[in-house]
Amino acid sequence: MVKDTILDIHSQLQKYFDGLYFCDVNQLRDVFHPDAVYINANDDPLLKMDMESYFAIVEKRVSPASKNELRQDTIVSINLIHNQLAIVHVECAIQPKYFYDALTLTYEQQQWKIITKVFHYETLSS
Repeated sequence: MVKDTILDIHSQLQKYFDGLYFCDVNQLRDVFHPDAVYINANDDPLLKMDMESYFAIVEKRVSPASKNELRQDTIVSINLIHNQLAIVHVECAIQPKYFYDALTLTYEQQQWKIITKVFHYETLSS
């Protein structure tokens, strides 16, 4: 049971990374809960937005894939809190930024979905 749960979460995280790398909003819609919240911890005050606002930003990006950028994404940890709740730490690069994401996933209707994305980033030097 736990192994299958981790594999299911891992699969969703791969879609998340693919969605970011290819700027594929359809994949991101499949991964995020419709009521998910996006929070940028770099900003003061914190920048908070809903998914439609976030997806509009992603749609306008030039994808890292189209620039043939080296793919840098990794799952640092998956912590199962309950059979319907997980906290995940992932990292990825979208030039010129390196992101540290804290994702909360909930299990609903037989699928894991990201309900919160809170992140911090650093600007990479050339």
